[in-house]
Amino acid sequence: MMTATTLSTNPVAASGAQRRRPAQRALCVRVSAKASAAALADSTLQSDHWSGGSPLILPNGTVTHSATQEQLEVVSSLQPMFEEHILPLLTPVEELWQPTDFLPDPRDQEQFFHEVSELRERAQELPDELFVCLVGDMITEEALPTYMAMLNTLDGVRDETGRSMHPYAQWTRQWIAEENRHGDVLGRYLYLSGRVDMKQVERTVQRLISVGMDPRSENHPYLAFVFTSFQERATKVSHGGTARIAKQCGDEQLAKMCGLIAADESRHEAAYTRTMDAIFKADPNGAMLAFADMMRKQIVMPAHLMDDGRHAGMNSGRNLFEDFSEVAEGAGVYTAIDYCKIMEHLIQRWRVADLTGLNPKAAEAQEFVCNLPARIRRLAERKAVRKEKAKKNLVKFSWLYDRALAI
Repeated sequence: MMTATTLSTNPVAASGAQRRRPAQRALCVRVSAKASAAALADSTLQSDHWSGGSPLILPNGTVTHSATQEQLEVVSSLQPMFEEHILPLLTPVEELWQPTDFLPDPRDQEQFFHEVSELRERAQELPDELFVCLVGDMITEEALPTYMAMLNTLDGVRDETGRSMHPYAQWTRQWIAEENRHGDVLGRYLYLSGRVDMKQVERTVQRLISVGMDPRSENHPYLAFVFTSFQERATKVSHGGTARIAKQCGDEQLAKMCGLIAADESRHEAAYTRTMDAIFKADPNGAMLAFADMMRKQIVMPAHLMDDGRHAGMNSGRNLFEDFSEVAEGAGVYTAIDYCKIMEHLIQRWRVADLTGLNPKAAEAQEFVCNLPARIRRLAERKAVRKEKAKKNLVKFSWLYDRALAI
């Protein structure tokens, strides 16, 4: 599902129906929790809540239930489209690969030990940087309870009973079921490889699920579908990156495994982008404002609160997610430029630049979104130059039995 590397920001402060302007922040990538496209936001579109609804504001400033009745009616009207064009993207269970397809066969003891030995020999040739990326991706995939809980907070599309036949509810359950295979296969591979401290990995998973996440989608399906459209594509890029490195290192089996995970993410991305296609058609003003709102907030990757309980203590207070993300960027698994490319893809996919007849606020949002990738790209390029000149630090990862990487 939603993978590890991303940008994240602090919760948006709000008072009544108004929000304070997000603090200016420096850019990183899906990568650094300090990164924020909100740093690029103009003062426009900040005075009133984007949806025009009457959201509830929690004591900590979090905005909830911001969708208007008209917007919820739009979502409800899309159910036939969802049944016809989205649910078919799910693959029948009998046709899907399963984790055991990529793991040693336990039926014959001698053959099992031989295959485990071969897997471990291949794993010895892989760099520690790849294992940090694989562990981070696996931890993110394992936090599925959080993602289902988040989706079931959404107004108009939540599963009200736990086994509702509402098409949105069917999608959520089956999407989660497909995603469940990803963490399973990565976790079992990592265990058999002998290259990582699985107890520390498991502790990180438990902590991540315990702390939860807030993508700041405000219980609003428009915002959530923008988020998942971006997130699923980012996940596809990340798993594709690990597949590429594994292949370069000669591990064809691992490369195939990561490549098939990426292919799953591509199907899931299509579901969310198609849903937003329909929302842009039915409510271009609302869709445009939602897109801009999520780009201002930044896409908060699900694992940005990961914690192994030791990283900060071993590394003078450094943040585990930021360091994992720096490794992923350095390895070329997911970079700031990838973030820009995803934004550009969605702008093109939803034909944002071609929208006409928008109301004034939506037109301002359109201009902001269309100009944003170039601005982020310039900042990312400057950051890359500074990083190239900067002195690297040795950072220990408990996942690697406390081995250090230069970051």
